[in-house]
Amino acid sequence: MSYLSSTDIVVFALGLLALLVWMAFYFRGRAHQKLFVGLDNKDYPMGELYFVGYAVTLVLNIKYKDKQSRRLRKELGVIYDPMYTDYYLRVIYSMQYTMALTVLALAAPMYFVSDNPLLFALMVFGSVGVYYYYGVAIEDKIRKRGDEMLSDFSEVVSKLALLVNSGMILSAAWERVAFSGDSTMYMEMRKCVEEMHNGMSMADALYVFGQRSLLPEVKKFSSTLIQGIDQGNRELAPMMTQQSKEMWELKKQLARRAGELANNKLLIPMCITFVGILIMVIVPIFSNIGA
Repeated sequence: MSYLSSTDIVVFALGLLALLVWMAFYFRGRAHQKLFVGLDNKDYPMGELYFVGYAVTLVLNIKYKDKQSRRLRKELGVIYDPMYTDYYLRVIYSMQYTMALTVLALAAPMYFVSDNPLLFALMVFGSVGVYYYYGVAIEDKIRKRGDEMLSDFSEVVSKLALLVNSGMILSAAWERVAFSGDSTMYMEMRKCVEEMHNGMSMADALYVFGQRSLLPEVKKFSSTLIQGIDQGNRELAPMMTQQSKEMWELKKQLARRAGELANNKLLIPMCITFVGILIMVIVPIFSNIGA
């Protein structure tokens, strides 16, 4: 007859508690299940279970007014329509709590399957890591989006400068360039076109365009265009030409930075290879010494 060790009893008690907590939030949150229907599985994996985490936010009475929530709401406004930022803010928090609680609830079963206390500890710490990861995942997405916008930025500015210098009015040049590509930068420009077609002035649409990007280079560019419009388009052409030169210099700097980053990444496999060679050389030497 096999007996449970003290470790088994502690893990069983903690695992049972985690499972009961998960189930309690599951049944409490089921009434809000429809809130998370239709989420993209790529961006929001296991979205059908987010009502579990949503129940946690209700119990904790989260008001979404702290510094972190305000920052996250601003970042979400870059990707989603400002009308839906509060909804996606709740989705992010619900995702964090759901994933963390689910990993924690699975820690005890994984221990009894593997009979490895280390795996249990890793699962417990993993629940904290999962909570943190899904909290900063949106920042990662925005950073990649910003890099993609910057990669096309110099080309966009050059096209605009060429059209404006040829005599085309800015609004017409903006619309033509906006529909000349399909990347993130061009899609953001199309949003600006839609806002102008819906009655927003071009200066206001450009201001929103700059604020939505969160990139200082794009904000400076939109401010330059607004300044040119306020001056009656007299200085717009030379200002656009100067902006085009600056953006191409920026693209060169980004290319150099990307090259340096690639070189740094190559150091990692080189170091691993070097350590492997050292082990292969040193281990036989010490074995011979021991013999």
